[in-house]
Amino acid sequence: MEKSSTVPLFLAAAQEALVDRGRPIRYRALERESASVARGLRELGVRRGDRVAVWLPNVPAWLATFAACCRLGAIAVSLNTRFRSAEIQDIVSRSGCRALVYWPDYRGIDFAGILQSCDLKDLAATITYSESENRCQTPIYRELASLPPLEEDASSPDAPCVIFTTSGTTKAPKFVLHDQKTVIRHGRDVARGFGFNEEGARILVSAPFCGVFGFCNAMGAIAADKPLVMSPSFEAAAAAADVRRHRITHVNCTDDMLAQMLAAAPEDDALASIRLVGYASFNPALADLPARAGARGVKVVGLYGSSELQALLAHQDESASVEARTLGGGRLLAPEGKVQARDPESGAPLPHGTPGELVFSVPSRMVGYFGNDAATREATTADGWFRSGDLGYTLADNRFVYLTRLGDALRLSGFLVSPAEIEDMLLGHPQVAAAQVVGVDTPSGTRAFAFVIPKEEKSFAEQDILDYCAARMAKYKVPIRVHPLAEFPVTPGANATKIQRARLRDLARELTGK
Repeated sequence: MEKSSTVPLFLAAAQEALVDRGRPIRYRALERESASVARGLRELGVRRGDRVAVWLPNVPAWLATFAACCRLGAIAVSLNTRFRSAEIQDIVSRSGCRALVYWPDYRGIDFAGILQSCDLKDLAATITYSESENRCQTPIYRELASLPPLEEDASSPDAPCVIFTTSGTTKAPKFVLHDQKTVIRHGRDVARGFGFNEEGARILVSAPFCGVFGFCNAMGAIAADKPLVMSPSFEAAAAAADVRRHRITHVNCTDDMLAQMLAAAPEDDALASIRLVGYASFNPALADLPARAGARGVKVVGLYGSSELQALLAHQDESASVEARTLGGGRLLAPEGKVQARDPESGAPLPHGTPGELVFSVPSRMVGYFGNDAATREATTADGWFRSGDLGYTLADNRFVYLTRLGDALRLSGFLVSPAEIEDMLLGHPQVAAAQVVGVDTPSGTRAFAFVIPKEEKSFAEQDILDYCAARMAKYKVPIRVHPLAEFPVTPGANATKIQRARLRDLARELTGK
């Protein structure tokens, strides 16, 4: 890959602007800012290969600091602004960060106090970002940004440039490491595959940059040299107003975000400029969202991605039926990308249409798990494919449908069953607003256990729902119990709010006495 493909020069080549809370900033100006910040970081002792923690919301300084790290050959470590002392202590220490950039009083939260409560012996410098005139003893971001730009450029295609944290199945988060050529190449694939490079395209970023969902949207917009409309955090009313004001054409978001935007802008034409919404489905109570959005003229397609492979790796065919195009998965964006479903036990490739573990050969794949070679090897097949840990099936060598996490899949009477299949059946019952299915061990083997949110608590009748399922699906798929909940336990994350299925499995064991 040529030198011009690296991140700082990639920004400098762009002509358009990002829009921060209504304020346009040329990408080229952002690149100049990043060169100044790079000089400041170098004066603070940051060198090639060093790690710099970025604990900021979606502000231009996040992108400028990332590009500054690329110019130095350093690595930006993404920190969620929702993280608190234990998480900051663990991530900053284990990744060996030399510097940290943060907003001390963002949203009135005492981030400075959180940081002071941590014991970070290896951290040489903290840099405060502020949009007020408050003075601090530590270096100030705006002072770094006003330095003469650093002319030297140590960026290179193979230089690692960013770390995202992912919890997976381990107690401590793993550090997903990507290099510059991977980030840039995937940004171009996103621009082409999502239509960001089409005439008049304008992109709204709703997810935080600290996760791959928001980060890849930003990289795709920059690669397309199209306006990127952003704000520090997602507020539905403000996002809907941005859609109307800036004539937004593309939005990628979670189902909760889209539902809130629709509610915040009830006028039929409020979101009329949107050409395509890529959405990640996490909330089972929003199963009817694609149809509701469609009635407002908003076309929704399902997505797939991960921290290891980057977000927006694939999306469904927008010309397909609403049922097909809102499934997770889709066609891989990279022309040379390939996907297989393999038997989880033998590792043998499975025919199209047969569920198994999804494995990928794609150019957006991570370098590896930083500081954890064993985990990197475990995530790689003997023939070099990435093991996603996801259950799904293929439709072609580059098309697939995501079903669920492999650890959530149920082995019932010898058959591998996706909980989503049973959940869809439950949602067909008039009493059920949302459903989650987990496995529970019984003397006769693993059985499905269902948790539902009733539409009306007083009308909930467990046996009616069990009879409904028994009349419509194989006996081994029928849940052993259907238990009502007011809401499902969730965990907020950088990319989405996710249901805590482990908590549901524990509750199922309690309720069955297993």
